[in-house]
Amino acid sequence: MVDNRYATALVIACVLSLLATAYLCVGVGTQHWYQYSSPPVRGEANATELRGLYDEFVEGEFDEKTYSDTLFRLNGTLGLWWRCVLVPEAPQWAKETDGKRTLRCRSFTIQQQLTPKYKEPGNHNSGEDMLRTYLWRFQFVLPMVSLGLEVLAGLTAFCACLCRSLAPTLTIGVLHLLTGLCSLATVCCYLAGTDLLHRASVLPDKVDGSLGWSLYLALMSSPLHMMAAALLLWAARSHGRSYYRMAAYRVA
Repeated sequence: MVDNRYATALVIACVLSLLATAYLCVGVGTQHWYQYSSPPVRGEANATELRGLYDEFVEGEFDEKTYSDTLFRLNGTLGLWWRCVLVPEAPQWAKETDGKRTLRCRSFTIQQQLTPKYKEPGNHNSGEDMLRTYLWRFQFVLPMVSLGLEVLAGLTAFCACLCRSLAPTLTIGVLHLLTGLCSLATVCCYLAGTDLLHRASVLPDKVDGSLGWSLYLALMSSPLHMMAAALLLWAARSHGRSYYRMAAYRVA
């Protein structure tokens, strides 16, 4: 029989875990981790240049400098799996007035996620930047680890419910704690990698960057997972003490 305090803690932990998982999934699957605000198109020459960048972005080969410059100049957004630009309709490229704009996105393949980064983006002769390379790879791998740990915790909890046992609660709490740490590490790696990219590729004039809502969702999932872990660990430890006291009482 489970004490009401432990049952309440388990229910709250379950709700927090579901919210955290939903936030993490939405954050990983969307592209609004970092977004750029670019000046409007001005004149035919500027429109032609930006149209060329856009065509290279859509049809050209994968190159960090090419897509970074396009994101800087075309109100781009960058996520873990997506890179997007906000472009005007074809007839309106040379107009200075704000017209209808369309979000165009391209996804990163697994091979592109593992591509080395260079000290000078786009210049393969400048040497590999190991720090940026591994930060980029970690921000790709860690969310997968987080979701994998969450699935494992869910399966363990399901088996515990079938067996009507609180014994695995400690394990589930540890898995949630590791999930929260991986989510937090993902955000840290992304922020550090973005900062290093901006140092290697100076932003053009009148281009501003800001954090997007997808990053905040992923960041919010970390404390939710940790709170769920704290409740689970407390329930496991407190219930264990009560169980041993009851066993000792019965023996006596």
